[in-house]
Amino acid sequence: MATLRWHLRDRTLDLGRRPLVMGIVNVTPDSFSDGGRFLDPAAAAAHGLKLAADGADLLDVGGESTRPGAEPVPVDEELRRVVPVVAELARHAAVPISVDTMKPEVARACLEAGAAVVNDVGGFRDPRMVAAAAEHRAGVVVMHMQGDPQTMQLDPRYADVVREVGEFFEERLRALAASGIPTDRVCLDPGIGFGKTMDHNFELLANLGAFARLGRPVCLGVSRKGVIGQVCRRPRGERLAGSLAVACFAAARGEAHVLRVHDVAETRDAAVLLDAIDRRRR
Repeated sequence: MATLRWHLRDRTLDLGRRPLVMGIVNVTPDSFSDGGRFLDPAAAAAHGLKLAADGADLLDVGGESTRPGAEPVPVDEELRRVVPVVAELARHAAVPISVDTMKPEVARACLEAGAAVVNDVGGFRDPRMVAAAAEHRAGVVVMHMQGDPQTMQLDPRYADVVREVGEFFEERLRALAASGIPTDRVCLDPGIGFGKTMDHNFELLANLGAFARLGRPVCLGVSRKGVIGQVCRRPRGERLAGSLAVACFAAARGEAHVLRVHDVAETRDAAVLLDAIDRRRR
């Protein structure tokens, strides 16, 4: 099978034998796992540099919580939170910087500050977001979400969640290509926990391979999420083992190419070890 490649501005990432690790840098007071720990821009940038030293292949900076029920953040406040962090990391980190935002104004400002990727949980349905990414030749992460963070967990319903998420990706790939974002700049995220019940989440995790037909890398963001807590009965601070189990399951099957995580060093170790074993299979 040909190696998947993801083009981001002036560089290309090969998504070969092991998944890439995307380190989460939350500059928020209310994110579900580490809200408030890195609200100060200097602390957030220092945390991002530590994640890069721990082995992160990308850093994803977000200034607005997207946990269920989270309140929207004004544009000016989100800009104040994230632009200095993105600029500092772009200057000092050797890895690509991603901005996690639903706001075109924030995406554009961060791309101008040096970001190479826009990660939009809204799925790039806003033409202004598409235009910002296209103009800067950015890589994009297109996530599926039913509803919005305020409503997504009220009553999510699907006839067939795997099929419907796949159809959403197909439509987005066509629309983005028609709007100036080539397919080779797109990474897909099924949006675990975003407008899905626990059963929906497990259907998607068990069938990530269904998206291989689209020919694009899959980003998996399950780190410390409620689906792990529900099964393992662990609070947020005790979900590392569960997070690694899900990451290893998807990585070993070759169905997740980017792992978006809080615990970079541990995830990187797991991914490298899986690769070392896989190379010796007969």
